[in-house]
Amino acid sequence: MSDPQRPRASLRTAVVWEVLKDALERRAKATGREAAEGVAVHGALDVLDTGGGSGNFAVPVAGLGHRVTVVDPSPNALFALERRAAEAGVADRVRGVQGDVHGLFDVVERGGYDVVLCHGVLEYVDDPAEGLRNAAAALRPAGTLSVLAAGLGGAVLARALAGHFTEARQALTDPEGRWGSGDPMPRRFTADQLSELVKAAGLEIAAVHGVRVFADLVPGVLVDTEPGALDALLQLEEAAAGLPAFRSVATQLHVLAERD
Repeated sequence: MSDPQRPRASLRTAVVWEVLKDALERRAKATGREAAEGVAVHGALDVLDTGGGSGNFAVPVAGLGHRVTVVDPSPNALFALERRAAEAGVADRVRGVQGDVHGLFDVVERGGYDVVLCHGVLEYVDDPAEGLRNAAAALRPAGTLSVLAAGLGGAVLARALAGHFTEARQALTDPEGRWGSGDPMPRRFTADQLSELVKAAGLEIAAVHGVRVFADLVPGVLVDTEPGALDALLQLEEAAAGLPAFRSVATQLHVLAERD
C-alpha cells in the first residue's frame, strides 16, 4: 500500500484516508484536543496502528499532529517507518514497536488510545476474532476503530474477469475465501462477516465502505494517459464506496466502529 497523500497511490487509499481523516477530526473535537482551524495540536490524539508496517497511514496521521504508535512484527518495516517519519518531519510523533496484534498488550497499554487502526491484519492472523478483541481493548471509552481487510467479492470478480471461472467458484465456496493453493491471500471476508467480527468485539459500527471497487479493474495505462481520468476515477470510487451493491465486489472492505 502506498502513501495516501500521493496522487497516483490515492486510487488504492483515497476512500479509507478520507473516512479516517473525518473520524480523527470528530474524535479530536469530542475530546477538545484540536486547534481552532481543526488541526490537532500538542494535546493531540493517541493513535495505535497495529500492523502499520512502514507507516503508510501512520506518517500522514502524524502529519495531522497526532501521536502514533505502530506495532509491527517486521524489524525491516519498523526501520523503514523510522526513516519515513524522519523524512516527513514527524519523527517526534511516531513510535515503532515490534510485536503483533495477538500479543498486543505485551508492548502497548490496554485502553490507552483514542483511535486504533487495524489495516491489512485480519487476513493473516491465526484468530481474527481475538485480534479484533485486542484492537478494541486498546481503545479508550468512545474510541474509534478503523478496520481494513480483503474482500471476497473483489477476488471472485477478478478471477472471473481473468477467465479463471473454476477459481472464482472455488473462492465463493471456500470457508476462507481462497481461490486455490496458489492464492497468496490467507483469508477474505464479506461485509457481513467483517461486521459481525467487529460487533462481537463489543463495538458499534458507524460505517462500512468498499475500497478499490474499480481501481484494480481499470487498466493502469488508461488512468496514466487519459487527461482527467485519475480524478474522475477517484470520484467514482468515493461515490460507490458506501453503496452495498458495489462494496460487495470491492477488493477491500473498510469498517469504522466506535467503542461505547
